[in-house]
Amino acid sequence: MFFSEAVTLAHVARPMVLAKSLEYAGHEPVMACHDRYKRFLLNQTWQVLPLGSISSEQFLHQLALGKPVYSAETLRSYVKEDIKLIDRVKPDLIVGDFRLSLSVSARIVGIPYAAITNAYWSPFCRHKSYPLPVLPLTRYFPLPVAQFIFDVFKRKAFALHCKPLNQVRKEYGLTPIEPDLRWLYTDADFSLYADCPKMFPMESMPDRHHFLGPVLWSPPVTDPVWWNQLPASRPIVYLTLGSSGSPNVMQLVVDALASLPVTVMASTAGAPLPGIAPPNLFTADYLPGCEAAARSNLVICNGGSPTSQQALACGVPVLGIPSNMDQFMNMAAVICSGAGEIIRADRVRKHSVQDAVTRLISEPERRHQAKQLAKSFSDFDCGKLFCHFVDKVC
Repeated sequence: MFFSEAVTLAHVARPMVLAKSLEYAGHEPVMACHDRYKRFLLNQTWQVLPLGSISSEQFLHQLALGKPVYSAETLRSYVKEDIKLIDRVKPDLIVGDFRLSLSVSARIVGIPYAAITNAYWSPFCRHKSYPLPVLPLTRYFPLPVAQFIFDVFKRKAFALHCKPLNQVRKEYGLTPIEPDLRWLYTDADFSLYADCPKMFPMESMPDRHHFLGPVLWSPPVTDPVWWNQLPASRPIVYLTLGSSGSPNVMQLVVDALASLPVTVMASTAGAPLPGIAPPNLFTADYLPGCEAAARSNLVICNGGSPTSQQALACGVPVLGIPSNMDQFMNMAAVICSGAGEIIRADRVRKHSVQDAVTRLISEPERRHQAKQLAKSFSDFDCGKLFCHFVDKVC
């Protein structure tokens, strides 16, 4: 039974990919998910149950302020709903993607629980730094000053983020987790990392932690009318800031690309661009991301793992424009691998986008490093590895 916390599309997409692999292997997947992404679940053959979830807007608002995403009251209601659904389905294994309440509810019902997460959140990841995300203080202070303030207060802030879950755990007689985001996001009987270990080396990783490799998903959409009519004479840039992207940042990037000798494919995730579209821009609400990345010379995204993995799996470099810590941590590994660059979402300027795009398209070393990662990605079949894990656990 999969629990998808539908605050962003990524937490729904990964369970869908893994559920499909289980179905092919003869298992019976059941998925619980909020209906805000039901358009992507309509053609699935497995059972889909409604699941309460905070809105994407609330989630992103709390992240932008650096405040805890969930209150204790919300988590209490989640736990009660989780347990009702679990009692109804009676699964052999529970798999959650950012459903933090399963830290309590799965333990109460006594069913094995696996959490899908990213390797940079692992307490055993060799890289243990916390990048400075976009916060109110980064908009008003120079970055060195903001970094100093962040470093001074980050441990207290992380403890504050963990407090609501620990409060609910205490109410159910469970011991508290460490006051650290890495433990908050990975507390489970099993941790399943949707990443490639080459990018995220581990130290003393327990046997109950497993790498699945990148879990790639593209929305089942019809190709736009312009899909086979793109000019072949210029480099192609695939632009998507995902369901969590800022429309203002999106428009700024579009404006920056308008004067470059490139063709731009843009996925707007259903949000219309506020300005006038330039002649070199081709848009759609959603695009088949893996295919779009494969056709491109460069992928520009919010720095999150889903789109950057699509790019790297095709050997295409990435320009990340991150805002939250999750995106910064992912892009830190991309940069370390030599396959991309970042521009902070609170420091985006037209000239900085143009300079970065020109470098990433023209320098062969970036594509070479991206192709090296593509070879590492190809060593992993997330579906087979997940099915093997399920067989072993069940």
